[in-house]
Amino acid sequence: MAWHGVLTKTAPTVVIGVVGVTAYKALGTVVAKVPLREATVTATAWGLRVVGMAERPVADVIAEVRERIGKNSTGGGGALRPRP
Repeated sequence: MAWHGVLTKTAPTVVIGVVGVTAYKALGTVVAKVPLREATVTATAWGLRVVGMAERPVADVIAEVRERIGKNSTGGGGALRPRP
């Protein structure tokens, strides 16, 4: 009778463990088959495209602002330089 109580309490834990190990091994098999380098290169290429698309409008705005205020230099950091 005592064994029945022990088995009743431990069976769900054992089943969950077996399911977890099976899922972990299946995931490992899937990940091993995925061409990770190709996916990384593709994601990086898309990221660089997005950055390039974001830089163009910002550069246009900065050029227009410089034109309006009459600033011809491209150097920055004017607020950090000591005034003469």
